[in-house]
Amino acid sequence: MKLSPNTEAYLRAQRALADLKAAVHAVLAAAPSEGVTNAQLGRALGIYGGHKGHEGHISRTVLGMLEAEGVAAQDPTTKAWKLVETDASTDQS
Repeated sequence: MKLSPNTEAYLRAQRALADLKAAVHAVLAAAPSEGVTNAQLGRALGIYGGHKGHEGHISRTVLGMLEAEGVAAQDPTTKAWKLVETDASTDQS
């Protein structure tokens, strides 16, 4: 079965993904300065479950999407996630 981008199921999934990304963004925005781990974030949102050995894949996938968009970054040393700081002085809007 192939779904067209115009089907109700596809559109519902895209809205849900946007809501999930917004929720992750809100947690990161309210996080302490040292950031939060994937596990902390996932548990805060109630999405850290998964089958044995694969817990945290949902939250990690969303964090990866935000990372690809330049919104979030992970500290390689602490593994904590934070929002990427933007320089408001370079914003041309």
